[in-house]
Amino acid sequence: MVAQTASADPEVGLRGVASLRALLEAVEELQVRRARELGWSWQQIAELLGVSKQAVHQKYGKGEPRTRRRFG
Repeated sequence: MVAQTASADPEVGLRGVASLRALLEAVEELQVRRARELGWSWQQIAELLGVSKQAVHQKYGKGEPRTRRRFG
């Protein structure tokens, strides 16, 4: 897969890039899910990924049970 990205043939190279991108997305999702299961905050995850808390929550927060804030 990595070797494809260095190909002189742009079609082969771009297919390699697309494969790497898909792999990266799958691994990132897995690690974010694991972190959340272990009780990590969105802020902790975002800092390590180098993105905003809002960005990581928007991307991976769907389908996660929402907690209700209690006032008073």
